[in-house]
Amino acid sequence: MVRLRQITLVILLGIFFASCGVVKRGTIPWADTSVVDGSTASVPINMSRSDRALRSKLDDAHDDWKGTRYLLGGTNSRGIDCSAFMQKVFKDYLGITLPRTTREQILLGSSVRKRNIKIGDMVFFKTGRDTFHVGVMINGEQFLHASTSNGVTISNLQNQYWVNTYLTTRRIL
Repeated sequence: MVRLRQITLVILLGIFFASCGVVKRGTIPWADTSVVDGSTASVPINMSRSDRALRSKLDDAHDDWKGTRYLLGGTNSRGIDCSAFMQKVFKDYLGITLPRTTREQILLGSSVRKRNIKIGDMVFFKTGRDTFHVGVMINGEQFLHASTSNGVTISNLQNQYWVNTYLTTRRIL
């Protein structure tokens, strides 16, 4: 019994010390943070005025559409797919008209290296043999999109699924 208590104590101490001081990879310690969908969205304090305005518009889009279910071919609040959601966000919140499909949207703007991604960039993923997905960056690591499993939500680009399916980034702003 004493041996079991000693082992339990060692395990608990190991867990405690392993977790102390751990900082989530990719976070910015000097950033203001807010909770979005259970995750932390970093907003750097030194963000430019135009980036702050853009972030505000993207936050409005998220607030208005959050939780709207994913529907392949859907284009409204009863259900929407990722490319239609990008059409709505860019048209209604940013005043930019986009084509309807991801295959057309991926041809717009200029290519951006993953390490140079910034707010407003469109990120594309190859999620199947013939299927693509798109979202818009809201900061250096998170993007707004219509997820097939969660509807309109914010996800982290560093999530292993998105790392594995990442295709390209396009800048149209």
